[in-house]
Amino acid sequence: MNIFVSNINYATKEYELHDLFAEFGDVASAKIVTDRETGRSRGFGFIEMGDEEGQQAVEALNQKEFNGKILNVSEAKPREEKPRRSFDNNRSGGGSYGNNRGGNGGGYGNNNRGGNNGGGNRW
Repeated sequence: MNIFVSNINYATKEYELHDLFAEFGDVASAKIVTDRETGRSRGFGFIEMGDEEGQQAVEALNQKEFNGKILNVSEAKPREEKPRRSFDNNRSGGGSYGNNRGGNGGGYGNNNRGGNNGGGNRW
């Protein structure tokens, strides 16, 4: 079972979260999510453990105080895939609109084949 835990004190370490859930059974993993740039905790994380043990942990630990904060504990929902942006129609840099087939960049619109080759509109 994958368990979502939020409202985690920013000073909490992964081993502390692991130990808290280990009271209910074997913990496969305990992960506190961190900011990519700063490495600081984002205040939530995930625990993986057996289904039966996990359900007991969710019921026992939801809305309980831990390290000065009231935890929110629930079964994690599957992550939704976000559609990726497609830039297939933009074949050069940004800057122009319309049927730009040359010039310094170009950007949006149909038949954009721009580049840094000078030119401008060739009709």
